[in-house]
Amino acid sequence: MRTTITALLVVCLGFAARAGAQDAVKTTSTRATGENYHVEIGGFLWGPTPEIDITSESLGIIGSRIDFVSDLGIERSWFKQLRVVARAATKHKFRFEYTPINYSAKANLKRTIIFNGIAYPISLPVNTELKWKAYRFGYEYDFVYRDRGFAGLVLEAKYTDIQATLSNVIDKEFVHARGPVPAVGFIGRGYVAPNIAITGEFTFFPLPQDTFDRYKAKYYDFDLYGTVNFTDYVGAQVGYRSFDVFYHIDEDEGDLRLRGLYFGGLVRF
Repeated sequence: MRTTITALLVVCLGFAARAGAQDAVKTTSTRATGENYHVEIGGFLWGPTPEIDITSESLGIIGSRIDFVSDLGIERSWFKQLRVVARAATKHKFRFEYTPINYSAKANLKRTIIFNGIAYPISLPVNTELKWKAYRFGYEYDFVYRDRGFAGLVLEAKYTDIQATLSNVIDKEFVHARGPVPAVGFIGRGYVAPNIAITGEFTFFPLPQDTFDRYKAKYYDFDLYGTVNFTDYVGAQVGYRSFDVFYHIDEDEGDLRLRGLYFGGLVRF
């Protein structure tokens, strides 16, 4: 993590000489460059390393714990991401994020696995498709706000829609899990230069296992990023994101972790 933070600072400081002059022309506000806006829209590319394990039961047949990387051969891919922040007032923001995540692979199994009640033998290659649509709807209240930084509380509803499909020449089975998950967390931002900001945020929701051992879930989301604001209206961003989702419903279980760097641009008005 220390190496990641250092890399963010080096990338950001590399743009400082070009963008620093923009701050001198501001006459309407004492806020840092990039903090004068009503709506902010960001587009990003994220290339996380996947760690995905899923177990699926059907017809009373307990499924295998399937590693989608070592068993099914999915590989690191790049995904697009959209973020929108609407600023209702200085300390009040409404946030939206959409990340469509898709993996596909074809692999020869090294062991027989059971998925959704069906056995997939070593002798037949398996096609895998994983579709994960991740939405975030949030509200942010910055209880501390200064011209060169802020600290805030984040309340969110995360909507997750995951479908995993395995097929060979004989069978095709899939599992589908979706639903909203509430989350709470914190965000903080500081400016290391008039137009360069470092931001960190963490949101989470742990659901303890119930009395009958049927339900358990957790959702952890950590984001650390640096932003270079060329003007109040245009900026560039690079960051590190860690996405950690776990669910246990009856005999079905999923443990999905995505961690990696991303980069993109921002426009504001």
